[in-house]
Order: sequence, then C-alpha cells, then structure tokens
Amino acid sequence: MTPVRPDAPKRDKKGRKGKGALRIGIDVGGTKIEAIGLDERGEALARLRLPTPRGDYAATLETIVGLVHDLEAAAGRRGSVGIGMPGAISTATNLVKNANSIWLNGRPLAADLGELLGRPLRFANDANCFALSEAIDGAAAGASVVFGVILGTGTGGGIVVDGRVLTGRNAIAGEWGHNPLPWPRENEAPGPVCYCGRSGCIETFLSGPGLSADHERVTGQKRAPEEIVAAAAKGDERAEATLSRHEERLARSLASVINILDPDVIVLGGGLSNLTRLYANAPRLWGKFVFSDRVDTRLAPPNHGDSSGVRGAALLWE
Repeated sequence: MTPVRPDAPKRDKKGRKGKGALRIGIDVGGTKIEAIGLDERGEALARLRLPTPRGDYAATLETIVGLVHDLEAAAGRRGSVGIGMPGAISTATNLVKNANSIWLNGRPLAADLGELLGRPLRFANDANCFALSEAIDGAAAGASVVFGVILGTGTGGGIVVDGRVLTGRNAIAGEWGHNPLPWPRENEAPGPVCYCGRSGCIETFLSGPGLSADHERVTGQKRAPEEIVAAAAKGDERAEATLSRHEERLARSLASVINILDPDVIVLGGGLSNLTRLYANAPRLWGKFVFSDRVDTRLAPPNHGDSSGVRGAALLWE
C-alpha cells in the first residue's frame, strides 16, 4: 500500500525507532479511508490513505486491516486501534446503523474487525472523533462543552463534555443532520428526500451535495461546491445567492443546537469548513434564533484540518 503522505517514524539519537505506545486511528470515510499512528506524545509517526471501496463490505474490511498492519510495520510495534465511522454501532444489535456509507449498515463491523485484528477495538461516530480531537488539543482545547460539525459528503455532529465523548443511550448523540431544517421557509418544505427515508433533513441542505443540489434547483446549473464558491468570488450573483442561503440555513440549524446544548465552542470540519466566510456570517445571523439576550458561543475552524477525525479515532484510547 502506498501512503499519500507518510511521516517517518521518530528515531532516537542512534537512529533507532521509538518503542513507546502506539495508538492507531482509522477514519472510514465515504471516499477515503485514512489511518494514523500516534506516539505517546500524540505526535504522528505515519499517515496512510486509500480510496474507500464503495459498495464492497469485504473490501472495506480488507483495506482497514491492511492499513493497521502497514502502520504497525512502519512503527515497529503493535498498537491500540480506534475506528471512526459513519453512523454508529447499534446498542440493540451490535450491527452498524445510520451510516451514509450504506453498504456498512446491518453489518457486524465491530465483531468482524475485532476477529481479523485479534484485539479489543474502540468505535465512535466520525463526528465524535472529530469533536474529541479538537476538544483535546485543537480549536476547542480547554472548553467544557464542544459541538463538532462535519459539513462534507454528509452532515454529522459530535459532542464532547469535559474531554469525554457523549455517545448517548441510543448511540445517536449529536446527530443533528437528521433533524428537520428548523424554521423552514415556504420553499423549503417538505424539502429534499434524504437517504434516511425522510424529507427535509438538515443534511439535504447543508452537506456538499446538498449545496450543489440547492444551486441546481434554483439556477438549473450543475456545479460542485468549489465551483460555486469560485463563481461567487468572481461576482456571480446566483452563486453568491446560493452561498447566502447556505449560511442562513447553517445559522438556523446551529441556533437550534445552541438552544439545546449551549456549547462553549462549535468547530466546523469537512470540506465546506474551508469556506472562511461561514465563521463571520453564521454567528452574525444566528442571534435572532437563539433563545438568549446574547450568544457567546464561538464558531471556529479546526486546528487539525482534515486529520482531526483520524486523530480523534486514535485518541479514543486516551
């Protein structure tokens, strides 16, 4: 397997590989599966990335196992393994549920990987892993209550309280993306059909595909999110209107989270988190929807960028 960006294992003054603790994190995404190995100081020893074998459960297992073995070979020792995944492991059946990588749903992922890797594993929703990474030593370090948001292929959320992931009784804490878009306008209801079977979910508006679909519904143009952003920067009024609708919907959606959770910090992740205008415009708009005389919640970009989720998976063994 060829790493996209390998970081050489740390060596001592005599050139020997370090033999401290190795914590491996795996981030199972819709388009890529990423792996990282952290030493006892939380520094990356190596990172590997491979395309996700979409629609193929057996190949997904094979890819994860291969990445773990390759990291251990690079580090020269066996490690703990944390898995960040779309959806969650059902507390009722121990099978995957709610994953937008739908070929994982109904599968015994935890049991299968545990058997193949021959060790205890820890699993968490990918947004929970992202939130954990940013809460421990990222954009929300030192905050008591952190809400981590993924604005990417899907729209996920994770909650960390005092340095611990809040999973919830049904393993769905933070799943704001499958609530209806709050305070909907007439032209927003009942809303687009979501893969979960309902209509008008926040995810169908705020995800990357949701942004593109909204632009196409209004303009008839099929454009990727990055093309819409580029067009708006060049003065395209229709692209600018699309981004303005997205920001206002994001403000409403985050306001509903603030009304329930009242977090200290909200950290955005995923591809759309690179849209810097969100950090000024969403807080400017959310005040009218938050049930408070002022809103001190901070909206922040991630310190660890697109590595945050995979780091958080490794830190499940923190």
